[in-house]
Amino acid sequence: MSLLEIQNMTQRFGGLTAVSDFSVRLEKGELCGLIGPNGAGKTTIFNLVSGFYTPTVGAIEFNGENITGKKPHKVTGKGVARTFQNIRLWHDMTVLDNIRVSQHNHLGYGFLDAVLRLPRYNRRTSEIDAWAFEILEALQLAQYANEYPKNLSYGLRRRVEIARALSTKPKLLLLDEPAAGLNTADLDGLISLIRWIYENFDITIWMIEHQMQVVMTLCQRIQVIDFGATIAQGTPKEIQNNPEVIKAYLGDDTI
Repeated sequence: MSLLEIQNMTQRFGGLTAVSDFSVRLEKGELCGLIGPNGAGKTTIFNLVSGFYTPTVGAIEFNGENITGKKPHKVTGKGVARTFQNIRLWHDMTVLDNIRVSQHNHLGYGFLDAVLRLPRYNRRTSEIDAWAFEILEALQLAQYANEYPKNLSYGLRRRVEIARALSTKPKLLLLDEPAAGLNTADLDGLISLIRWIYENFDITIWMIEHQMQVVMTLCQRIQVIDFGATIAQGTPKEIQNNPEVIKAYLGDDTI
């Protein structure tokens, strides 16, 4: 059974077809890429998988369960986490609180437990704090636990966003252009970070990325879309040498 399977998915917005007859199958433990020109429909596909949109046509199965049309918090609860091209952190909350709040799907206590500070509430609060610190330490962010994201560098904010996604204990991590806005030095650090996450967490990673250095270095398989439709699939080497991909996206001077 595949971890994620999308069958013949189409998404229309009025007269615009953003995604056309898209299918993909991700197996547990893969690290795969989704690339294509701006406006090709990549982020729309991630929005469909994570529950922000409901497909016009098609089905999305995750871990053997149909999650088509489920709300984002329900999809997260099933084990899908994501980051965004434009970093979405709560900038007036500390880094630690950004991680804590992501645990809302795993609280394990009720309203009365919280109001009366019952043992269940105290126990789960301690467990959530311990897990948050563990994630921050793993991603070398513990020293920024009480800092506000708005005061951090762009590269660190990106790392915090990835930490928040990982704190939900996902089976599938969707990375939407994690290298966006990073300089060359930060790019090398990002590649090392994603590789480390892949090797140390029991996780499948699916990433959208325009930086070919990131995609070609990390991904085992790559799917290319243009105008919402798949034009190529294969290994990094196969994609680099695919004439349709070169014509639509990479350009002769990229290979």
